Amino acid sequence: MNDPAPDPGSFDSSRKPRADEIDVYGLTHVGAVRTENQDHFLLCELQKRIEVHLTSLPESELSGVGDDRMAFIAMVADGVGGGQAGEEASRKAIATVARYVADSIGAYHTADSTDGDAFAGALHASALRVHAHLLEAGEADPSRAGMATTLTLLVYVWPEIFIVQVGDSRHYVLRDDTLLQVTRDQTYGQSIVDAGVMSEEEAKHLTVANLLASTVGGEQSEPVVQRIPSGWGHVHMICTDGLTRHVSDERIRERLSSMTSARQACEDLLQDALDAGGTDNITVIVGRAVMSED
Repeated sequence: MNDPAPDPGSFDSSRKPRADEIDVYGLTHVGAVRTENQDHFLLCELQKRIEVHLTSLPESELSGVGDDRMAFIAMVADGVGGGQAGEEASRKAIATVARYVADSIGAYHTADSTDGDAFAGALHASALRVHAHLLEAGEADPSRAGMATTLTLLVYVWPEIFIVQVGDSRHYVLRDDTLLQVTRDQTYGQSIVDAGVMSEEEAKHLTVANLLASTVGGEQSEPVVQRIPSGWGHVHMICTDGLTRHVSDERIRERLSSMTSARQACEDLLQDALDAGGTDNITVIVGRAVMSED
């Protein structure tokens, strides 16, 4: 279930969603077994905003000023390395990538906004810069040596979504009641499957199946950037493996298909993971654009 991107002509992109038409929510939980949470997440919106102090213009002339969303950003990160190091790695990755994206998104809009290649390149470079930053922190302080994190980032620039992934935190999209896993896990088990050596079922039983082959701050980092169209009614979800190790794709599809709100979907999926054991930290973000009837 990987990466058949939606057809750009299959949805109405005639206008951007208004702020009240974005339904998005995220949460993180320590799980039922762990004593500390090494996951972090972020939801934020970048805007082009004009602050009006004094003017002779009527209010009608200023309608919409300051409400032109440049991008909506969602991120999850799952710390690797144990204890404080893993928590710090995921926290630093989220905060630092947010700053880099904020710097890059302006260039995306002020230049040719149809040229997403440059922006995709900037996102790729941002992930590598954070990777280098964590490596430097580990070299400077032995207590931080080996700290690393997964990273899955969505940048929603209507009507497209840019996805950056390092590690095994996933991005899914639900459209027309079909769930697609857009990202591929950067694990040794998945690498073996991709090479055709074993089937997915066979690879699950390997002791190295879930070992990460790529992380931010680890020995190797290979950010993957994708660009897909999105539209009204498409549901996007990003999550750490604390959810997906316990909740099947079919259950995710059922939850997203029947959701009444992003918050309800997140809370139901969290409970599913906890009911199934909750052996790891659990983080999930769900978002969609819902067209208003007015």
